[in-house]
Amino acid sequence: MLTLYSYPSLFGVADNNGYGLRVYAFLRLAGVPFTHEHIFDASAAPRGQLPYVVDDGEAVGDSDTIIAHVIRKYRVTMDDGLSRAQRDVSHMVMRLLDDLYWVMSYSRWKDERFCPAFIAAFRREHPAVTEEGLLKAKEFNAQRYHYQGIGRYSPEAAYARGLADLQVLANLVPASGCVHGLKPTSVDAGIYGFIANIYFFDIDTPLKQFVTAHQNLVRHCTAIHDAIR
Repeated sequence: MLTLYSYPSLFGVADNNGYGLRVYAFLRLAGVPFTHEHIFDASAAPRGQLPYVVDDGEAVGDSDTIIAHVIRKYRVTMDDGLSRAQRDVSHMVMRLLDDLYWVMSYSRWKDERFCPAFIAAFRREHPAVTEEGLLKAKEFNAQRYHYQGIGRYSPEAAYARGLADLQVLANLVPASGCVHGLKPTSVDAGIYGFIANIYFFDIDTPLKQFVTAHQNLVRHCTAIHDAIR
């Protein structure tokens, strides 16, 4: 049996991190049986990062590597009909989401207009997580943002970067169906992982304002959300 280890749920989504929610959605869409364990401490994870899976005793980390492992081992066919061009688009979307991740995280842990509300919501849903632990996470993330670069941006510049990423997704996601046709493929799981962590986020960040203003993004997000329940 495969076990997914990822961050806790928040605001009604199965993981409050885009990468973990991407893997969760992929597994559900693919129909692969798994159990889901929510953790906050990533020290035992491969590379010290969440999500990771343990599959018949083998630990696999990183969302790209996890999905490749599952496709290979469980013969998942959802991407089999994609053309080379469609696969290239999917790859570029995932790299765009890597960029969007930093702005999403910045909005939660760095921007003081929204960080207190995020921490308060986390404490309400997960009272076992201490305020001290969350403050340590905030300090840790501040260091990450500085070295990655987003922590040196003004809030306006940081959000401009994230909104540019979201505009590309708004241009790509169709008014009906999925990115590459009527049925979801792995890229739809990836987009859902990040958009759901913006759309269902109960704090009105500039990112959420953008998503809620684009009906195609809302429709795609809620369709995948309903499909994986």
